[in-house]
Amino acid sequence: MEKIKIKEDFIKLDSLLKFADMASTGGHAKIMIQNGEVLVNGEVCTQRGKKIKKGDTVKTEEKEIIVE
Repeated sequence: MEKIKIKEDFIKLDSLLKFADMASTGGHAKIMIQNGEVLVNGEVCTQRGKKIKKGDTVKTEEKEIIVE
């Protein structure tokens, strides 16, 4: 599991996917989320703007990260 550090209190899920190189573009992130390909803390998340906070885990088929 890879660790990703954020400076703010939270980051939106679609932005995090781009920031962590889990999605190549914002459009790609949107499609991944809409298709149910992203797990947040072990549950499928279909909310693009979901606030991801420190301690949350985000997983796709290819990569898993924890936000610090």
